Amino acid sequence: MRELLRSLPALSGTVLPFDPGTAPDDPLALFEDWFRAALDAGVPEPHAVTLATAAPDGRPAARVLVLKDVGPDGFAFATDARSGKAGDLAANPQAALTFWWQPVVRQVRVTGAARYLGEEASAADYLARSPSSRAAALAVRPGEPLGSVDELRGAMAAARARVDAEPGLVLPAWQAWLVVPDAVEFWQGSPDRAHVRLVYRRSGDGSWTRSLVWP
Repeated sequence: MRELLRSLPALSGTVLPFDPGTAPDDPLALFEDWFRAALDAGVPEPHAVTLATAAPDGRPAARVLVLKDVGPDGFAFATDARSGKAGDLAANPQAALTFWWQPVVRQVRVTGAARYLGEEASAADYLARSPSSRAAALAVRPGEPLGSVDELRGAMAAARARVDAEPGLVLPAWQAWLVVPDAVEFWQGSPDRAHVRLVYRRSGDGSWTRSLVWP
């Protein structure tokens, strides 16, 4: 594995131009610019993001999920209240998000506190999902032992039938969350390893400062 890993190319995407001197004052504006650029460049599933959390005992966990919204308040996603990530965040709201857009050699890192958005926002998120997505959420029991894949598929089929019969049904355990950023880093990779890192940090008054840091 060591030889195989070292033989693989890195930073093989197409580097996009980035002048940190012209970056906007608000990191969310730059995130939107970079996101649209990734989309225009054909980056597959640019809304996929790794969410990292830590349990009260310090045990770390990370998983890939789908970003559901981004705006002035932060980065939104949703999950089941019975999931490990929801349990981690309920006890320790500190979270990190990482976007990796390999075709354009860009990474965005977000850190901040996550907060539950309440029943109304959670229901709205659930109902905005496709029938297949709602059925999948309704069918599963996150983290519990599973006897077989056939058992899973049977539960999915039954849940889909219920969703079709009750289109207004909302899973009570569904939760919408928001990561409110206190720092956002934009990383532009370069084949010569002169990677550009621009870091925004939120000040006590809510405004943002930004600075370059060494790679």
